[in-house]
Amino acid sequence: MWWTENWDSLVYSLVLLSYLISILVVIGVMVLENRSPLKSLSWILVLLLLPLLGAVLYFFFGQNLRKQKIISRKGLKNHDYIREVADLQTKDLSQFYGLNDEILEEKKRIIQLQLNNSHSVMTAGNKVQLLNNGGDKFKVLFEELEKARHFIHLQYYIIEKDEVGKRLMDLLVRKAQEGVEVRVIMDDVGSWEFKRKDLQELRASGLEIYSFLTVRFPTFTSKLNYRNHRKIVVIDGLVGFLGGINVADRYIHGDPKYGIWRDTHLKVEGDAVNSLQTIFSIDWYFVSQQELSDEKYFPAKEPLGNKMVQISSSGPDTDWPGIMMGFFKIITTAKKYVYIASPYFMPSESILMALKTAAMGGVDVRIIIPEKSDAYITKLSSMSYLKEMMLAGVKFYFYKKGFIHCKLMVSDDMIASVGSANMDFRSFEQNFEVTAFVYDKDFALEVKESFMGDFVDSNEVVLSEWLKRPVRQKVKESLARLLSPLL
Repeated sequence: MWWTENWDSLVYSLVLLSYLISILVVIGVMVLENRSPLKSLSWILVLLLLPLLGAVLYFFFGQNLRKQKIISRKGLKNHDYIREVADLQTKDLSQFYGLNDEILEEKKRIIQLQLNNSHSVMTAGNKVQLLNNGGDKFKVLFEELEKARHFIHLQYYIIEKDEVGKRLMDLLVRKAQEGVEVRVIMDDVGSWEFKRKDLQELRASGLEIYSFLTVRFPTFTSKLNYRNHRKIVVIDGLVGFLGGINVADRYIHGDPKYGIWRDTHLKVEGDAVNSLQTIFSIDWYFVSQQELSDEKYFPAKEPLGNKMVQISSSGPDTDWPGIMMGFFKIITTAKKYVYIASPYFMPSESILMALKTAAMGGVDVRIIIPEKSDAYITKLSSMSYLKEMMLAGVKFYFYKKGFIHCKLMVSDDMIASVGSANMDFRSFEQNFEVTAFVYDKDFALEVKESFMGDFVDSNEVVLSEWLKRPVRQKVKESLARLLSPLL
């Protein structure tokens, strides 16, 4: 019948028109947000090639929550105090002179950058211990947790319900029953094994525990892409931990598919612990609406060492990508060398140019990435960067002993960073991250020595051999790179 055919045509036209309008609206929103052209073009490509799926992906993963400020720091007493201290330090760093004048003079621009972009207070008199694998980290962590007398503040991206995860939770429950205040934040996506029932049981056992940015349909689905990737522990305000090691057995025993799980963590004592406590307190306020501003959470400390440390945080709650800017400044001010380890390597355009510029300027730039990765598309994307960077003089190493999950950087025997941030778009722009910048020769040499061991356990990528890869492989890598701002 003629009206049936016309009706079908009309319905089809309306559906097509609705689709075009929705796509144009999404593209218009992206343009008005003034994002980086690379990221905007990547999303436009996804929307055009995968119409319906692309719109769904953008709804879940594409929104720019840095501008929406999903966590407000305003009005938090401890953050206001930290900001005031940072402002004072920005005006006058002379209080630190005499501690290590050579490093302070050489790296003061990095210090001032971190003060300005994220109020990362400079602290002196710290003691810092490098923990080079999961076995060492958990041994020291559990020893310190046993000593807790007043409070334990702990947050992780991943806490698994395996042997080490169960041991941790049992210990925390026991400490809570002893009268210790125990507060726990776990990321809702990273720690997906913990269901609502598990949290209720832990609360009944004395723990104060919350999931970060709970993902439930339809509530909070737009925040699925913004995860709390931090690993922070603060014990009695005196001892702190941060780094790349989550709570999972693979960090101790390795993985049958990937081998050992190589990673690095830090134990810190001194005023730097106050910075970790502040970051935890802000996240705690967000999940619980409880402010931790009592002086007991920020106890006075005597100098325990001679390490100068800045703890930097970044995420959708900050005005600037502070950790990325810190990495950029380390690379661009390096005079002799920069060594980097990252499990996922998809740098922003600014970091990419900084690395190539440093290498072409005669700086020894070496980067360790995994030979075997737990993320196939991400690895393909990472591989697409190697040719252009090796042509600029950057040296790449494939870690062959297992899976390297470290997030490390060291430069010129003066500065080293250890934290949770990978060298990729997600860590720089989307995740909540934390990284320690340590200004100390002895510590930098210790991290450098660790790198030397990892270089031995790695194969250097030879440019002439790399260029012989099959065309099909190169095409897959190039296609994956188009998605790098989205991964």
